[in-house]
Amino acid sequence: MKPIVGIDLGTTNSGVSIIRDGRPVILPKGQDRIIPSVVAYTPTEQWLVGTPARNQYVVNPENTVRSIKRAMGTAHRVKLGEREFTPQEISAFILRELKSIAEEHLGEEVTDAVITVPAYFSDAARQATRDAGRIAGFNVQRIINEPTAAALAYGLDRTTDQLALVYDLGGGTFDASLVELMDGIVEVRASHGNTRLGGDDFDELLAELIADVFQEEHGIDLRDDRRSWARLLRAAEQAKIELSTKPFAWVQEEYIAEKDGVPLHLEHEISRHEFEAAIEELLALTIASVDQVLADAEVEIGDLTQVLMVGGSSRIPAVWEMMANHIGIEPIMSLNPEEVVALGAGVQAGIIAGEDIDAILVDVTPHSLGIAVAEVRGGRIISDRYQVLIHRNTTIPVTKSDVFYTLFPDQDTINIKVYQGEKPVASDNVFLGNFLISGLQAKEPGELPEVTVEFDFNVNGILQVTAKDRYTSKEETISLEASKQRMSEAELLTAREALRTYGEVNVDTETPIDRALLNRARQLLDDEDLPPEDRQEVKNLLADIEMARQDQDMDWQEQLAEDLLDLLFDLEA
Repeated sequence: MKPIVGIDLGTTNSGVSIIRDGRPVILPKGQDRIIPSVVAYTPTEQWLVGTPARNQYVVNPENTVRSIKRAMGTAHRVKLGEREFTPQEISAFILRELKSIAEEHLGEEVTDAVITVPAYFSDAARQATRDAGRIAGFNVQRIINEPTAAALAYGLDRTTDQLALVYDLGGGTFDASLVELMDGIVEVRASHGNTRLGGDDFDELLAELIADVFQEEHGIDLRDDRRSWARLLRAAEQAKIELSTKPFAWVQEEYIAEKDGVPLHLEHEISRHEFEAAIEELLALTIASVDQVLADAEVEIGDLTQVLMVGGSSRIPAVWEMMANHIGIEPIMSLNPEEVVALGAGVQAGIIAGEDIDAILVDVTPHSLGIAVAEVRGGRIISDRYQVLIHRNTTIPVTKSDVFYTLFPDQDTINIKVYQGEKPVASDNVFLGNFLISGLQAKEPGELPEVTVEFDFNVNGILQVTAKDRYTSKEETISLEASKQRMSEAELLTAREALRTYGEVNVDTETPIDRALLNRARQLLDDEDLPPEDRQEVKNLLADIEMARQDQDMDWQEQLAEDLLDLLFDLEA
C-alpha cells in the first residue's frame, strides 16, 4: 500500500506523521520530533532547514527566513543569496525536509501527503500551501484545518459523544473550533480565528519590553541592528518558554551591542507577571474568537464537555488559566500540543490510504463566500453589495447556486467578482478573483437575461465558481487558482526544478552544530590578524565540539553551539 504522510506545516515548527498499527506516530529527525520552520542560506552557499537554520539566524538574519507561513497567499518575497523566493518556495524547502525524514523512516519514496492549515486561512493561502507541496514533490491529497486535525487525533480514543472546543494557539496563528465527536465521526460545527496572532507576537512584545529597558540604560536601541534584534528575539523566546514553568527568567546576552568601542552586555530579569501583562490584550482577542464560535454554533458554554489545548503557546500558564476561568472546566492537554496537529494529519492520511481507522472527518468552511451584486432601490442603482452563496461554518464539501439577473434587458455581459468575508459591502471583504461571461440572452425580448452562479467548495477548502446563461447554456468557470498571489503552472514547474538544483540540505544535521558554522570558525583561524588569545579560544571550542560529537552528547553540543555563535558574533563584529 502506497504510504501517505500527514504534515503539520507550522509557523514555528513542523512535523510529519504516519499510521503504524492503527495509530498515528511522529517521524522524528534524530532526537528532534519536530523541526523548526526555518530556512537559511549560508555564506558558504549551503542551504539549511530546521535546527541548523535556526542556529544561523542570530548571526546571519539577513539570509535566514522564519515564520514564512504568515506570508502564504500574499505577493510577499524574501531574498536569500542573490535571488528572491515566494512564500511557496520557502515552504517547499521545509516540506522537502519533512519528505526526506519520512522516506528515511519508511525506506521508500513518499509522494502523497495531507497538509494542515489554520482554519481561518484564506483561499489564496490554502492554494499557496498546495503549491508548496507540489514544488516539494508531493501530491497533496488533502488540505485540512489544524483544529480539525487536532480533534481527529483526540477523537480516536473517544467512546462517548463529546462536544469539544479546540483552542489552537500556535507560533503564528490562532484558531478556535467547536467540534462534535460521535462514534468515530469528528464533525466541525464552527470555526473562527486570527492568522496574525501567536507565539511570535508574544516573543516580539517581550523583546520590545526588554529593548526599551536596554535603551533607557545605555541609550542604544537594539531594534536598529538586525543581529542584535535577532539575538534578543531568540532570548525572548527562550525566556517565554522558561516562564511557562518558572515565575522568573533571566535574559542574558553577552556583547549584544557596542558603545564608544566598549562592548555592552544584556542582563535583565523578567517576571511571569510582566510577561502576562504584556500579552494580556492579545489573549483577550482569542477569547473573543472563542465566544464568536459558540455564538455561530448556537451553543452555550455549559454545553461543552471539554476544551482541547493545541499549539505550543497554549503551554503558557496564563492561557490555561484564562480558558479554565472562561469556560468553567479544566482544559485537556493529554496529547503533546506541539505534535497533536501532525498526529491528526496522520490520521486523515491513514483514512485516505485505506488504513483500518474508525474515524470520519466532517469539516466546515470558516468564511462566507459570495459575489458582488447591484440593487435597484427607488430608481437608484446601489452597487458593491455582497451576496453570500456559502455561509461560514457550512459543512464541506458543498455546492450552492443561485440565479442572478442583469441590470438592463440589453446587457449581454456580466463581470462576476468573487469575495470571501462577512461584510455587507463587497469590496470590504477579501477579493478572490473575477471573470466575465458574455453573449447573454433573455428568454423573451425586453426581459432580463438570467445567469446561474454556482459555488463548489471542496474538501480541501478550495473554491470553484461557475456562471451559466440559463437560456444559451454558455458557461464560464474560474477555479481561483490564477489569483495574482498564486504561482502559474509554469512557475510551479520552474520552482520545482530549481529546488532540485539546490541539492541536499542540512549536512551534518544529526548534530545541533551545522557545518557552515564550523567552517566559519575554521576560516577565522586563517585570519593572520586574529589575536592569539582569541585564536586559542576558537581552537578550544572546536576541540570541545569534536569531543562532544564523539561522545554523542547532544546537550553539550547544544551549549557549545551557543558558545560558538556568541564568540563568532563578537569576533566578526
